[in-house]
Amino acid sequence: MARRADLVYRRTQLGTVTVAAVGGAAVLTVVLSVATGWHPVSIAVLAILVAALVLFHSLTIEIDRERLRCCFGPGLIRRTIPLHEIVAARPVRNRWYYGWGIRLTPTGWMYNVSGLEAVELSLASGGCFRIGTDRPDEVIRALGSVTTLSAPPPGAAQQRGPG
Repeated sequence: MARRADLVYRRTQLGTVTVAAVGGAAVLTVVLSVATGWHPVSIAVLAILVAALVLFHSLTIEIDRERLRCCFGPGLIRRTIPLHEIVAARPVRNRWYYGWGIRLTPTGWMYNVSGLEAVELSLASGGCFRIGTDRPDEVIRALGSVTTLSAPPPGAAQQRGPG
């Protein structure tokens, strides 16, 4: 992780739907287990739900002068991309059925915790990587401030590429 002084951009987005759905399922599991008695299956289900909630409750994007890093929750699941490997970045709108979490989309891998907005990074290797964010223009501006990528024109959020 970059030192705070080296950070150019940092944003954590809460996965409100994920937290509500998984948290609600966990509460329902507890209520049903208290009412009907604890069973090894209900304990296992609760453990999986709590682990999913801890691991995927948020997505943090950090950009410093050398790398872009995105991580879910406490950071156990993360991806780091050296800036020299990013050849282009553009705001995109994901299709609804791409879902949330870690997904393989037709254009490449995607990390997303909430919503449909994202930044698609074109990599020197020829691949693409999408990062879901509620502020795609900010991410692209931050990348432009530490790379040779140009920032999108004002209002680029309305000019989304194909999902």
